[in-house]
Amino acid sequence: MHTAFFLLLGASLARFLLRHPGEPRTPWVIALSIALALLYVLGPVLGARPTARRLFWLGLVVATWVVLVLLAPSFAWCAVPLFYTALRTLPPRAAIALVALLTVFVVFAQLQLARQFDPNLLLAPPAVAALATAVFVHMERQATAQRALIDDLIRTRRELAATERREGTLAERQRLSMEIHDTLAQHLSSQQMLLQAADRTWDADPATARAHVRTATEIAARGLAEARRLVHDLAPRELDNGAQLPEALRALDAGPGITVRFHLEGTPVPLPDRTQSALLRIAQGALANVREHSGARAAALTLSFLGDQVVLDIADDGHGFTEEARHPRAEDRGHGLPAIRARVQRLGGTLTIESAPGEGTVLSAALPLETP
Repeated sequence: MHTAFFLLLGASLARFLLRHPGEPRTPWVIALSIALALLYVLGPVLGARPTARRLFWLGLVVATWVVLVLLAPSFAWCAVPLFYTALRTLPPRAAIALVALLTVFVVFAQLQLARQFDPNLLLAPPAVAALATAVFVHMERQATAQRALIDDLIRTRRELAATERREGTLAERQRLSMEIHDTLAQHLSSQQMLLQAADRTWDADPATARAHVRTATEIAARGLAEARRLVHDLAPRELDNGAQLPEALRALDAGPGITVRFHLEGTPVPLPDRTQSALLRIAQGALANVREHSGARAAALTLSFLGDQVVLDIADDGHGFTEEARHPRAEDRGHGLPAIRARVQRLGGTLTIESAPGEGTVLSAALPLETP
């Protein structure tokens, strides 16, 4: 619109100079054309808000243009860009009134230029003014709707970001609760059992009691190291220094009175750190369940590499449980099986549990070698 204004202003001045050379009004027309151009350039500097300076500037532009039209009617078509300037600056009613006033001057100028009366000169300028006003009003409505949509999108994005942060916080809490259950809680439970056994045998068998205490001390040291690892969110201590999953599983135990055997089937392949850590935590959580709930005397860990997946089976000879006991009430539910199931699902695997009263339990976790 700015470009159109300067083109119309230049064309009107050129037309006047070509058709009215050497007239006394020529210096005034040239001076007013330059003044109008300079005033128009100042418009963007003052901003679009209807401040007092902006309204004063608009008044000067319109007054200069009116004088130019009275001196040289060919400058009338510069009114079209001025329509938009008025519509952008003034409130709707005031802008429409100013557009009507400018249209009157345009009609007057066209009638002055015409050698005879032409009805089109009465109809064309109002039609152009009405079209320009309608286009501007439509564009303003679209711009308002677009701004409202953008505001809604920004607000929705902020709400979504807040929701994601809350979900991330909850997920991190769940992850930490599972980590603590599978590591620190297991260590503390083992220490408790060992210390209770030492207390029972302290007078009758001091050597055995001291052995229990030493074992509890070692477990406490491992628990302390694990706690420090959890603080720094590092991999399990059993997998430090390049240790592989089979060696870490072979070193696991389920506490005093429970024999744990480890079997490896298939040809081992390198596993991602995330998969190794998950399988180790699953084994630790399963052995914690064996120790606390099964009443078993023996457990077996089997790690199988089956081409496109790796499977970890944990079997015990405990008393097992029924189908109803497999789905406890929410208030009775612990972190063991839900934590194991969550780890398996997070890596795109499947979890299978087979158990019956008096026949022990077999827990099988199958993870794809290419984690989705």
